[in-house]
Amino acid sequence: QVHVVESGGGLVQVGGSLRLSCVASGRISSINAMAWYRQAPGKQRELVAAISSGGRTNYADSVKGRFTISGGNAKNTVYLQMNSLKPEDTAVYYCNADLSAGIGYYGYWGQGTQVTVSS
Repeated sequence: QVHVVESGGGLVQVGGSLRLSCVASGRISSINAMAWYRQAPGKQRELVAAISSGGRTNYADSVKGRFTISGGNAKNTVYLQMNSLKPEDTAVYYCNADLSAGIGYYGYWGQGTQVTVSS
């Protein structure tokens, strides 16, 4: 069984910073990539940032230059450093791990962590 757990959300003022963490654990054979998504009320879930096992990253245009995704020393960990936060960054942030637990690769989701940016 695989578990994906996020942490680090909270309430922050405009212009502030937060750092999200995500850890994938369980019977993991290999991790292809990890990513952060977010979903604001009434909106679809959208990709925020992703990092491959080789370290390649990509970002949504709305967060480029403000957010940084990075992997931990343990390959099953990923962080999202969020700076210069805006009210429109308010959302539930979800971690997704594209991994193999034995046969094939599947995306596993965490339960989400709330980020609220107040103005």
